[in-house]
Amino acid sequence: LSAEKQPIKLSWRKIEWLQKDFLLLIESHKRVIYKVCYMYATDDELLNDLYQEIVMNLWRAYPSFRGESSPATWIYRISLNTCISYRRKSKHQIQAVTLPVNFEAFAEDDGNKSSQLRELYRLIHALNPLERALILLWLEERSYDEIARIVGISKNNVGVRLNRIREKLKNMSNQ
Repeated sequence: LSAEKQPIKLSWRKIEWLQKDFLLLIESHKRVIYKVCYMYATDDELLNDLYQEIVMNLWRAYPSFRGESSPATWIYRISLNTCISYRRKSKHQIQAVTLPVNFEAFAEDDGNKSSQLRELYRLIHALNPLERALILLWLEERSYDEIARIVGISKNNVGVRLNRIREKLKNMSNQ
């Protein structure tokens, strides 16, 4: 095995520190993880499965996280890749449905904002996985550079695809 591929040997003290640090990281970014899950889940059971799968993948990758990107970027990338991979492996075909999600956690204003958010999620859920990932990151006000790094496409491609997705969403909402 090359130096990169050899297992990392950790002391119990280091493992305890990693666990505490990891739990703090997950706690501070759980809304991000749930938002990604909402984009790919059709029901609460799948939402919980995706969340658990993402946390497991984050934990597996955590000891080798080098900090070359922000923790949020790293979490987005693993979350999106996990959901997309899970969908590919899954036998069920995910269809666009209204999600039974507690949107009040995201909408701090009145009921109108909550219903608009519900409609936006319904429309986004009808997009393909890459389109969902791109629009989610754009809605989170991530830069085109950061979106490109997370999704693995060029910055220019991000701009072109986002313009098409916004147009597609506009057309879907007018139907």
